[in-house]
Parts: sequence; C-alpha cells; structure tokens
Amino acid sequence: MNESARRSCAKLEHVLSSSPAFQKVDKNFYVVRQGSAYVYILVVEWGDERALVRFVAQLARGVDLTPDLAMKLLRLNSRMRFGAFGFVRDGQCVTFSHTLLGGATLDEAEIFATLRDVALVADEYDDQIVEEAGGQTMQQLLEESALSSLKDHLEHKGWGEA
Repeated sequence: MNESARRSCAKLEHVLSSSPAFQKVDKNFYVVRQGSAYVYILVVEWGDERALVRFVAQLARGVDLTPDLAMKLLRLNSRMRFGAFGFVRDGQCVTFSHTLLGGATLDEAEIFATLRDVALVADEYDDQIVEEAGGQTMQQLLEESALSSLKDHLEHKGWGEA
C-alpha cells in the first residue's frame, strides 16, 4: 500500500472509529451503517503516489434492469450534486457511489459530507427502485438473513420442532 493510501486509511479510521456504526473489515475496507443504508468505503492506490477513497451504497439486489429503469437512473445521475447510480450485473444490484481523492488533502468535512449524502441517496431511492423493478432493499436482505439465522439456530437447539 502506498503512502497516500496509508494516510487515507489512517484518516478514515481517526474520523470514523468513534462511531458504533463504523466497522473495519480489512486493512483498506470499511463499512458504516447510516439509517437503513450500509455504506462501504474502499481505499485503493492510484498510481505510485496517489489514492482514491470510494464510497458505495448498495440500494437493492435482485433488480430487473429494464430500459426504463436504466433511463431513470441516467436522468437522476444528471441531477445529482455528486455521485452516480450504477448497476452491478453480479447480484443484479443497483448502487450509488462517489469517489474522493485520498492522501494529504482528504479531510474530515468531506468524509462526513460524502458518507451522509451517499447514505441519504440510498435511503431515499432504495424503496422506489424495489417498487419499480423488483428485488429487495439491503435492509430487507439483512432482516431476512437474520431471521433465517435465528430460525437455523433455534432448530439446531431443538426449539423449532413441533
């Protein structure tokens, strides 16, 4: 990891580590829960001396990307202050992301502003996308996973038997 990426990681950890919603997943990968949104933060090297800090929120999975939805997302992109909607084929996932230049210029105010705005956009549009194109919001997926895990645990303990 170059010096700029190391500085970016150190800055993120310093700024966000006091929040109970912050979790370090790997040396350059973090997750922050904001409302019903989960914002993933990835620090990557850009050349030998620079780094990028990418903020990504998954809005919905299992989405049927129709031409109408694609056009709607492109129109929304043109109106966004910053950041952009995207689509990841693997998992049929609609995302919203924004990238900052890392290193010495990365500051606390822009980290908080980006985190807040990415989470707000995710919160605002996740239900609309699911209503229009199917799939599940990340909140729904997590709740479903938690219920399934609890059910499996109870059945393993013999509490789920009739």
